[in-house]
Amino acid sequence: MKATPLAIPEVVLFEPRVFGDARGFFFESFNQRVFDDAVGKAVSFVQDNHSRSAKGVLRGLHYQIQNAQGKLVRVVEGEVFDVAVDLRRSSPTFGRWVGAHLSAENKHQLWVPEGFAHGFVVLSETAEFLYKTTDYYAPAHERCLAWNDAEVGIQWPMTEEPLLSEKDKIGKSLSEADLFD
Repeated sequence: MKATPLAIPEVVLFEPRVFGDARGFFFESFNQRVFDDAVGKAVSFVQDNHSRSAKGVLRGLHYQIQNAQGKLVRVVEGEVFDVAVDLRRSSPTFGRWVGAHLSAENKHQLWVPEGFAHGFVVLSETAEFLYKTTDYYAPAHERCLAWNDAEVGIQWPMTEEPLLSEKDKIGKSLSEADLFD
């Protein structure tokens, strides 16, 4: 498995080696040693989540201000544009974002560490999205950064307004958001 740090080096793109023939394909979707070496620390996952969304749905940008979650995300049906925003005030990349296309076809995965807001927009007719988390869901500590905050300036690859949940419609700007140290 190839691991590539993105422009924010703590966010890592994983590209598996896929072995395919007329019968189908096989690939190793997770290897603890490879993962820990790539992210530079031992990581334990405690929860797996699975969502299905229609084209144009934008989920995010979510984070938990306490019980912060690192997320290893991937798509098993369809395609999304996945984004991580650095919310660590002490970071040299504070307020910056990185994004990657994740799809069932490319089988890429993205590591979004603790201290980042995370979200994605669905580019295909539907998408099934899987992710592992390093801490449990804690609704009292959940926060939402505005998907369209001009200060962050995410370049979402869409031409129409996204479909948002009520929670995501009231995301806060970077200047108003609860942040990490």
